[in-house]
Amino acid sequence: MSRTTEQGCSPTPPGFPSWLAQDVVLLDGRRVFVRPVLPEDAAELRRAVEQADPETLRRRFLGGRPPRSDQEFRRLVCVDYDRRLAVVACAPDGRGVAIARYEALGESDTAEVAVAVAPAWRHVGLATALLPLLAAAAVSNGFRRFTAEFFADNVDVTDLIAEAGAPYQNSSASGVVDAELTLPSIGHGRQ
Repeated sequence: MSRTTEQGCSPTPPGFPSWLAQDVVLLDGRRVFVRPVLPEDAAELRRAVEQADPETLRRRFLGGRPPRSDQEFRRLVCVDYDRRLAVVACAPDGRGVAIARYEALGESDTAEVAVAVAPAWRHVGLATALLPLLAAAAVSNGFRRFTAEFFADNVDVTDLIAEAGAPYQNSSASGVVDAELTLPSIGHGRQ
């Protein structure tokens, strides 16, 4: 996942929200470059999924099968930047270290949200930085709520939702939590 979009060297798809592209300094002083996903990110995303540890995959896909085919990876990176949007965080060497996405639930003003962060980049505020960016994009595209499904034992996601500072409701069934967050206030909690 390269930085070419920031420098204007690579053409961007229609609707590309360049205002989301920015440098982020993490709690440990490391920097990442965050930008909307591009179609050419498919190979990097495939590499990340193929190299992910089993626990990361279990938590991200709720025990289901992760993407494997070229078509599945293309679908994840070919978004419309409106009803489906993803942002990636790239380390200084250009490697993708996190991705956060939302996808509309039908024609409603609610979108499902998901965040995945590489283990070496967890607990330094990366997911906490990505969620408000994604929420701001969602609000600008007419969304009012995010939903998220995660395993009840996933303390990282529970903490992320609490840190978002947004009102939310959750229910748990079979060890899976369904949370619904109100968007306009995400990012106005602890920073």
